[in-house]
Amino acid sequence: MASVEDFKVPEGLYYSKGNMYVKVEDDIVVVGLTDYGQHLAKKIVFVELPLVGDEVSQDEPIGTIESGKWSGPIESPISGEVIEVNDRLEDEPSLLNEDPYGEGWKAKIRPSNLEEELKNLMNKDQYIEFIREDLKKR
Repeated sequence: MASVEDFKVPEGLYYSKGNMYVKVEDDIVVVGLTDYGQHLAKKIVFVELPLVGDEVSQDEPIGTIESGKWSGPIESPISGEVIEVNDRLEDEPSLLNEDPYGEGWKAKIRPSNLEEELKNLMNKDQYIEFIREDLKKR
């Protein structure tokens, strides 16, 4: 696993400019907030999840998060049908901070245009550079 500063950036995932990740698992994808994204939000105290069966579009809201620092929508990194959500986040939103790439995943989606939409996302090296550039602005 690579890192930049203290932020973990796992190999084999795709990343959005909205600090969401995509993990491809056969014909579904797992999406969630990146380690850098959870750091920017600070301590997350509330998570609104999409509903199973919802159709989501790339770069459109897939729910909201609230923290002491920020409240607002988070964007889906991929289009498709939500087939499962991580209900644990409703009672344990801190999982997004504690284990963003494991227990803190947000939703599982059956993608509708995966191959084309992956081209809009960043690989590990591109995301590391994105974080470095973003940190310079802060």
